[in-house]
Amino acid sequence: MSLNDYLSYKRSAVLARDERIAKGSAEAHTLQAHVTAEGRSGVRRLRIREHQVISDSPYDFAGFNLGPSSPELQLGVLGTCVTHIFEIQAAKLQVPLDRLEVKVQGRIDPRAGHPGHEATPIWPHDIAYEVQVETTASDERLAELFEAVERNCPILNLLRNPQQIAGRVVRTASTSQKKAEQAEVTA
Repeated sequence: MSLNDYLSYKRSAVLARDERIAKGSAEAHTLQAHVTAEGRSGVRRLRIREHQVISDSPYDFAGFNLGPSSPELQLGVLGTCVTHIFEIQAAKLQVPLDRLEVKVQGRIDPRAGHPGHEATPIWPHDIAYEVQVETTASDERLAELFEAVERNCPILNLLRNPQQIAGRVVRTASTSQKKAEQAEVTA
């Protein structure tokens, strides 16, 4: 199956979804991710629905290089979202795509926040992406597609627009505390 064959299949799904939205039968839903730190290695295991991704640090940051770091994952997430929205918008607009590839890069400086680098961002910055497409579409149609992607890509717009994020810490009992409490109850 070629990419254009897939876009035809994608168009049917996108139009059906748009119809559900228009009829009012589509609603917002909560997205969830769960991350645990593994004991011996500090590796972070990310679970989303039935999927798992391992995140780790490079060797110079006490990691074992078993997976991408969180900042690298963020750039990857941007790339996958831009790619997916290109597919969706190409399907909706019926722009043929023979090949689609997205490259994302950004900078991160380990000196950020340290003396002499207090103003250096601790987050990935200077983020840029490049979309390489092979298409028979005109430059005007390609520009229309790109504008639709930029307008509709949720992760691109999440990164471009300020967000309110709430966080909290919840203390839980350690395994040894739980065992001690169980021993008191049975005694």
